[in-house]
Amino acid sequence: MAKTPSDKLYRLIRSLSPAEKRYFRLFTGRSGEGTSKYQRLFEAIASMDVFDEEALKGKVYKNHPPEGKKYSELKAYLYELILKALQSFDEQQSVEYRLNHLLQSVAVLYKRGHYDDCSDILYKAEKLARQYESFTHLLEIIRWEKQLAYTRMDVDFLNRRLEHLQFEEDRTLEQMRNVSDYRKAFFQAYTIIKKENRLRGDDLKTQLQNIVNQDFLNNPDLAGSHKSRTMYYRTLNICHFAALEYQQFYETGKKLIALLESQPHFLRENLSDYIAALSNLILSCGLLQKYDEVRLCLEKLRDLKPITEDDRRKIHRQYYSNKMALCTYTGEFEEGRREMERCLRESTAFDHHDYETASFYFQYCTICFGCGDFDGALAYLNEWLNQPRSAEREDLQSLARILSLILHVEMGNTLLLESLLRSATRFMQKKNRLYDLEKRFMHFVSELMRQPAVRDQLGVYQKMKIDLQEVAKMPGAKVLLQTFDLEAWLEAKISGQTFAAVVRSKWLRETEKG
Repeated sequence: MAKTPSDKLYRLIRSLSPAEKRYFRLFTGRSGEGTSKYQRLFEAIASMDVFDEEALKGKVYKNHPPEGKKYSELKAYLYELILKALQSFDEQQSVEYRLNHLLQSVAVLYKRGHYDDCSDILYKAEKLARQYESFTHLLEIIRWEKQLAYTRMDVDFLNRRLEHLQFEEDRTLEQMRNVSDYRKAFFQAYTIIKKENRLRGDDLKTQLQNIVNQDFLNNPDLAGSHKSRTMYYRTLNICHFAALEYQQFYETGKKLIALLESQPHFLRENLSDYIAALSNLILSCGLLQKYDEVRLCLEKLRDLKPITEDDRRKIHRQYYSNKMALCTYTGEFEEGRREMERCLRESTAFDHHDYETASFYFQYCTICFGCGDFDGALAYLNEWLNQPRSAEREDLQSLARILSLILHVEMGNTLLLESLLRSATRFMQKKNRLYDLEKRFMHFVSELMRQPAVRDQLGVYQKMKIDLQEVAKMPGAKVLLQTFDLEAWLEAKISGQTFAAVVRSKWLRETEKG
């Protein structure tokens, strides 16, 4: 069987920003080779929308077949050359690369005996490392200062500075441990929450409480650096969310954003934490019905200038997922449809290997449902159901089955409902997710199937609405119902209004109360 051509080089080139592509052309133009084969290959890939190995060979070799392994060697050479160019590009953009470059320069000068010049560079490096809390580089700088003094046999320097250097080394190691402790706590909480994205009992709450009860998470003053304080607030923030403590979720989110914005030079190096914090603040504002703040945060998110390709994906994903969620909560489904279409258009610019299409399918389904496009909603729901299963968002597996039943009710697919109902019930029993809300809903659909007359169905809808008001007070059910407004759907069926109209009226009443 023929080996499938690798698209690794294609994906790398297609991921480059316009500035990076321009830099590569300047970087390779220094050689004075003119338009070489690797340059032709680069330009051919840069202009190619769909990977086509044979078309690339034709453009590079002018439709003459390459000899032996020449083409594979050319691709490997270009790949390595691009990496070198990107390293050079990042040296001009990234503090970490600048620090690496300074320390490499120290090593070069030290080897040639230029010790005073080494000291000058170490001074610059130390200032930069302290500003950006680059503790690993600080340790290396301290090591070089000791080494320089030893090499020059500068006993006076060691006598005067050794104790201070040892103090700085110990303090830096302590700061590294401090950051490590907070980072460990954050990832422990994150893993627990993503695995159990619901609160159906005390297990999750107990696990999270064990994390936040650690001494260093009880006092922000124990966080010895900006990086530690950032992890401190990020950990508390996600734990409050998982525990449904929405006011604390909002308050820690506000403090986290204020902390991050107070040190803008860190944001010029790394936007990832800020993007996540903004997204969580948007969610907390939505949960507390602070919709004006939601819109302000969405504007901040949309205006961010990404540093990396990952930033660009995250900004896109978080902006659209939160914007569509806002439209869903407020009943502005037509605006949500427009945002959905923009999201779909922009998504074509991302590498399909890295773009999380599945994360949007559920929202697309809800948006289409609110617009009355049940065929479109079912198509997106089926796309979501066909994705590989993961521990993340297991709670949505149950809701997807419920929503599938609702869609078939709306579409009048009565013949399918019985088999779908059996399938959904078996799935929830197998996954141990047939909770009170799910049981009552399954019973409701069964009752609905036995009542073909519209008048009799109305009574079934009214009974389900009363049942829902009882179980909606349960924490786990509340989390589930925030994803799809089942109460609004039942009210729409009872009153004869559209689902969108009921959601919009409900939202307007809530904002008037607020």
